[in-house]
Amino acid sequence: MVNIVRIDTDEADFENRMGNLLEWEAREDATVEITAKTAIERVRAEGDSALIALTAEYDRFEVSSMERLTVSPGQCREAYERLVNSDRKALGEAAARIKSFHEAEIDESFETEDEHGNFLGYRVTAIQRVGVYVPGGQAAYPSSVLMTVIPARIAGVREITAVVPAPMGECNRHVLAAMHVAEVDRIYTIGGAQAIAALAYGTETVKSVDKIVGPGGAFVTAAKRLVFGPVGIDAIAGPTEILIVADGSVPARWTALDLCAQAEHDRTAQAILISPYGAYLEAVYREIEKLMPGLERSEIIERSFADRGAFIKCRDLEDAISLVNRFAPEHLQLAVSEPDALLPLVQHAGAIFMGGYSAEVLGDYSAGPSHVLPTFGSARYASGLSVREFQKRSSIIRCSPEGAKKIGRIAAILADTEGLTAHSAAARARVEDP
Repeated sequence: MVNIVRIDTDEADFENRMGNLLEWEAREDATVEITAKTAIERVRAEGDSALIALTAEYDRFEVSSMERLTVSPGQCREAYERLVNSDRKALGEAAARIKSFHEAEIDESFETEDEHGNFLGYRVTAIQRVGVYVPGGQAAYPSSVLMTVIPARIAGVREITAVVPAPMGECNRHVLAAMHVAEVDRIYTIGGAQAIAALAYGTETVKSVDKIVGPGGAFVTAAKRLVFGPVGIDAIAGPTEILIVADGSVPARWTALDLCAQAEHDRTAQAILISPYGAYLEAVYREIEKLMPGLERSEIIERSFADRGAFIKCRDLEDAISLVNRFAPEHLQLAVSEPDALLPLVQHAGAIFMGGYSAEVLGDYSAGPSHVLPTFGSARYASGLSVREFQKRSSIIRCSPEGAKKIGRIAAILADTEGLTAHSAAARARVEDP
């Protein structure tokens, strides 16, 4: 029997039970940050030797030099060529779709002239060096290679370094093949907090980068938080999430599969179903029980459902969307007959999947937008990975003599109100001096 929490919005203790679903971050193991900090300090102090020692400790792979932890372009090409034709074709088609989507979002530099002859604008340039973390501890994710590297390439990033853990020295050949398709510059089979430290601060072998992107586990997340400042990061990612709002129009088996697909990522993944219809919730539950014996990662799925999953019965679909906005989920699936009617009500979600055919798994692999999305409710203020994540904007201000006088007077007055006399004098010089 699969254990999934059942909640009803009309229950007296609903708010307390809802709070338990939302407060996962507060229950994160405090030792994670200590372990990550220790690894970072070792890498900063010892460089390559720390990477070698920590790889032996955490990935159970002992090597004598960083050469064994370095992957060459030839190895990636060989891995690609060894794939069966269908796998090579799928990688290529997914890469083409991702490229096509993200090419449409490139920000361009621009300049505009105001009424005083001042030219103002933005100059958009790419970040020069980016590090990509590719998860590899519990499962292999060639899709994450494509979803992170391709937008960076489109943005114009010059150097891309990828790191991926290789437990027992085994690196998944589909991941290496994806590195070939995406044209990664440098690849190291290192993982965890030590990989983040190497990217942030550099070692004798690993060159430091300007920004680190890509999802990872708890230690990677803690390390990204600790190195932020000297290096940029995309986000503080947590366990993956899906929230499905259903009106009963989508086959219960499809919804059950979508929930199981999310739960199989990790025991800390969160899969939640919300519906006004108790009979549909029960039908989906029965389908999950039927599916479990045939799913390879059933133990992980069961643990995920038991620890963080939930079936929530609400009053109506508007009530369901109000709960969506409180969760601000990474993935929102509107498994309803008229998703367009609900979309305007959705305020917070990393990615929104419209209707029964728009399964979240399609966004994971082949729809086009990057699957690196905000978690832990950060969709309230954050967005998914895009080309813009790899671009910088420099303000351009070119003042005419008359324009400088006009805006100089304004600046001088404001500087005086702040008591910054040198600021005021510098502005007045453009107004009063010949």
